[in-house]
Amino acid sequence: MRWIDGLEAAAAEKLPEAVYRYFRQGSAGGLSAGEATAAWSSYRFRPRVLTDVSTISTGTTVLGTPVTGPVLVAPTTLQRQADPDGEAAMSAGVAAAGSVLGVSSNAGTTFADIGAAGAAWWLQIYVNRNRDITRRMLDAAVAAGARAVVLTADTPVVGRKEDDGPTVWEAVQPGHLRANIDESLYTVDDLAKADDLTPDVIGWLGEQTGLPVVVKGVLRADDAQRCVSAGAAGLIVSNHGGRQLDGAIATAHALPEVVDAVAGTGAEVYVDGGIRRGEHVLAALALGARAVFVGRPALFALSAGGAAGVTRMLTELNEEFAHALALVGAPTPDALTSDLIVPADTRR
Repeated sequence: MRWIDGLEAAAAEKLPEAVYRYFRQGSAGGLSAGEATAAWSSYRFRPRVLTDVSTISTGTTVLGTPVTGPVLVAPTTLQRQADPDGEAAMSAGVAAAGSVLGVSSNAGTTFADIGAAGAAWWLQIYVNRNRDITRRMLDAAVAAGARAVVLTADTPVVGRKEDDGPTVWEAVQPGHLRANIDESLYTVDDLAKADDLTPDVIGWLGEQTGLPVVVKGVLRADDAQRCVSAGAAGLIVSNHGGRQLDGAIATAHALPEVVDAVAGTGAEVYVDGGIRRGEHVLAALALGARAVFVGRPALFALSAGGAAGVTRMLTELNEEFAHALALVGAPTPDALTSDLIVPADTRR
């Protein structure tokens, strides 16, 4: 069995049941969460032959930052429930693998400590009803070296979870959430997520930080075009790991439409959701993604093996991707083109 395939079970043995359930669950009936990985298997490859693949390189860049491979770590919360060092351990593991880390605005570790652990990182932001909270968090992130802002756009309200038993919030220790804001200064309404956002917020985030803005949660061509027209430097095709609207389209199927919609604009497109194999990375990049993000695999690797587990997970996925590049006849990610992949029901 692949080591990666055993990560969830290994994490489940170490984590409190409520924490494990929170990490793995989707919203409502779990339809979108459950079909994410299988959706990548709905494609088939059309390899090139007699192509020189004696030298394979998985290296690429994301918003100008060099990475050893196109597998990045998605922003996730409650990392200190997975490992005592939380986001600092995740950052160290990502740095050792030569990747980029998405950092949740709910992080339980200060941005300064995350940056000091070594990874190039992007801040994921929920815009709050009280914009002062968002401004302060953005300022702290910029001061700590964030290289981009990732606006989560699919969460005007939080997706419904159908818990049976104690919830994760009963297990969270003080200081393990929102370590980068003094919550005592604000009301519950202040801290709530803004539900009145328009594309104008993209420009506002850019003005506040001077950083490129990436919009996460895009599943439609028209939304992709609106975001890029408003100044987005990148888009993440995401259904929030199946944790928001249950029944939302699988990202593997939404990706081609979004890529086509912003072709020629210079905006970079990324995708998350169900990426578990090097062949899934290959499919995503052949469909036009610049890179992919993994969320649950990173959390389970952190839970099971700390920073070293995160490094191993990213390294093994990149090694599988390198192997798949050789077999498909593409020595580098830039050599991947859309003619190398077709939906399974149109194989030819």
